[in-house]
Amino acid sequence: MQIFPNEFLDVIIQYKAVFSKRIYSHVQFLLTGAILCQGKRTVNSVLRILGLGKVKNFGKYHRVLSRAKWSALACSKILLRQILRLQLPGDDVVIDIDETIERKWGSKIGKRGIYRDSVRSSKSHFVKCSGLRWLCVMLLTDIVWASRVWALPFLSVLAPSER
Repeated sequence: MQIFPNEFLDVIIQYKAVFSKRIYSHVQFLLTGAILCQGKRTVNSVLRILGLGKVKNFGKYHRVLSRAKWSALACSKILLRQILRLQLPGDDVVIDIDETIERKWGSKIGKRGIYRDSVRSSKSHFVKCSGLRWLCVMLLTDIVWASRVWALPFLSVLAPSER
C-alpha cells in the first residue's frame, strides 16, 4: 500500500541514495511531517502532525538526525539542483549567505562561542552574544505570484569560532 502521493515520491526519490534503506523510510515520514507542520518543526511536532505522537518507538525518528550516517552536503547538492531546475532559463543565479546566532545554553553545548549580534548591533554600538553561529546558504529568486524575491535555503552549516 502506497501512503505518499506520486508527486511527493518523485521529488524525494532523488534522496534515496544518501540514506540507507532502513533510514530512508523514516526520512519519508519526517519530510512529509515537516511540510505539513506549522510552527516549530521539531521531531515531536512532525510526528504529532502525522498521527504518530503516541508511537512507542519514537526514538528511531530522533536517531535519524542524531546518529544515522548521512551527508547533509549531499542532500544540499540534490536540493540545489532541484531548485535550479525550477529557475526560468536566462534568469540570473544569485546566492546569498546569512549568519544567524542561535542562543543556546548548557554544559553539553561545546561549539558555543561569543559573536557579534548583527541584529542588535549598529555601526556605533557593538553587542556581543553567546550561542551557536549558523551560516545559511540560499538561492535568491523572484517569485512572480508573490511580487518579490524569496530566499530558498539549501544548506545550513554550524560555523563555530576558531577558539
